[in-house]
Amino acid sequence: MEQSEAVSFFYFKHLQNIHEEKTHLSADCPFCKKKGREYAGRLVVYLNKASFFYGYFRCLNRCVPSGFSLWFARLMGISPEDVPGYDPDRESFLHKIDYPIVNINNEINLYQDRMSEEILAWFQKAGVGQDVLVELKIGYNGRYLVYPYVQEDGNCYAARCVFPERKEDFFWHGDEQFFTDQHHIFNLQDIQRCENGALFICQGEENLLALKQLGFPGVAVPDCHSLEMVDPDRLAFVHTVFIVMENSAEAEAAARALAARIGYKARLFRWPAGLARNYNLWQLANEKGKDFKAAVLAMIQASSAFSPFASPKREYGTFVAQLALESGSAYGALRSGFSKFDQALDGVHGINVIGGAPKAGKSCFAIQIATDMARRKVPVLYYDFENGRQKIYQRTLSRLSRMTVGAIKNDVATGAIGQQLERARHDFQDMLVSFRVVNDRKLNSEIMRRHIDFIRHETRSEYTVVVIDSLHKLPFKDFTEQRTGIDAWLRQLEAIRDELHVSFLIISELSRGSKDGYTDTPHMGMFKGSGDIEYSADNALILFPEWDPLNSAAQQQRQNKLWLVASREHTPGLVGRYGLDYPYWGFVELDE
Repeated sequence: MEQSEAVSFFYFKHLQNIHEEKTHLSADCPFCKKKGREYAGRLVVYLNKASFFYGYFRCLNRCVPSGFSLWFARLMGISPEDVPGYDPDRESFLHKIDYPIVNINNEINLYQDRMSEEILAWFQKAGVGQDVLVELKIGYNGRYLVYPYVQEDGNCYAARCVFPERKEDFFWHGDEQFFTDQHHIFNLQDIQRCENGALFICQGEENLLALKQLGFPGVAVPDCHSLEMVDPDRLAFVHTVFIVMENSAEAEAAARALAARIGYKARLFRWPAGLARNYNLWQLANEKGKDFKAAVLAMIQASSAFSPFASPKREYGTFVAQLALESGSAYGALRSGFSKFDQALDGVHGINVIGGAPKAGKSCFAIQIATDMARRKVPVLYYDFENGRQKIYQRTLSRLSRMTVGAIKNDVATGAIGQQLERARHDFQDMLVSFRVVNDRKLNSEIMRRHIDFIRHETRSEYTVVVIDSLHKLPFKDFTEQRTGIDAWLRQLEAIRDELHVSFLIISELSRGSKDGYTDTPHMGMFKGSGDIEYSADNALILFPEWDPLNSAAQQQRQNKLWLVASREHTPGLVGRYGLDYPYWGFVELDE
């Protein structure tokens, strides 16, 4: 038997004189005569399977507080094991506190007796009748409304006294021990009554009263700041929690913070745009009158679950927006500048790991790609743990000016060469707006995120390229083993790639192959301490020298083959051949 059918059968079994409707049933209330009522009222049970309040019962005479099936069983003296959905292994929330002997119950009764016609009329403007005020023991001391904060033991030790229509004018009365935020839950007992059901949490007692008049269960906190002290464990056995705050940024932030602690079962009420600050349910009840219930039901249906997932509508919108971005010029600008490289990989996207033997020119290759992209106004962050900022700048200016680093240092260029150097200097200076070198040895993922946010803001770009030289020299502060540290960094880089539209160009060392050299056929296992590289890299490349880096071959004979050894989207194989543009610290893509 399904849970919903079992709950329906449970009520049919224990009620008499039942009249069944499409979405609810009514029966003689079994509690009215026990409460001394001359005539039994009708008890209504909501059985709409699509409702959050399936199985909720209430007596129209309000002879007992309303609730769900486990509360009904407790009132009827039925064993909880006979109630559908009862978990015998559940552990009830225990608030460890020694309640004092003295309480203010008698005072609360006296304040109830002082309720004036004027105050009753004030409540009636929002549709709140005297039966609700009696049920929640609301009183009046001649000037202030008295809201009793009854505790779990059924006694009241403190009450909040609020001036009508001026909620900022209030004070606490009673035992000071109960003036603190941890005790600030009004109508606390409804939490227990709503086990396996739904419950409202409201900001302000008057807002809860408006809901109680409609028959809904709920509790209230005096203000949004009190939400911070609501222990989610109290709500462990409530299936759905509606959080209804006033219309303000502070209240919404507090509601979202509580929802994050409660989890998936929290649902937030949202106010339409254009309403006044601090607009609330009490005002809505005053304005809507008889239409107030319909307005609340509409808000229940429109309430959004506090989900870790985006809504389907937002997810689709994000997907379409990303498609539009990827067809735009900013995405198209993510090119390396090497035609064969861009043809093989469709540009620089995702996480690209480039391995190579020592002195094969990995850094030189990465610097050239990074600075050429920056010259095209693509924001680039270059995390350097190999060469130093000054050396990167010198080599870049050498390549741009077609002058050796030594000639640039001596500053002896004249004539056409001098003009060429001057143009290169201006080009280099303009490039620095989009190109930042970082040598921070205390780098971590959060610092990297801040760097990315900064350069995106400065360049007004949706995309960023991050170069890491090299993977094996990233700081591993919290890890004693390099491989563990590399894997942890790769996890962070994956998240940054997905969240911030970042493309990575990461230099990696290679392990020595046979005969302690680097002449083996390129393959994925050549990456040093490969760890998660094979799982994290969108493209894994190896810059493979056609010369022995450990030999003093003529500079002009230094040529490399770039191999794509693994890729998520592209076919592995030879990308192209690259010759060293000696002595200008660059590479030239060669024809086959």
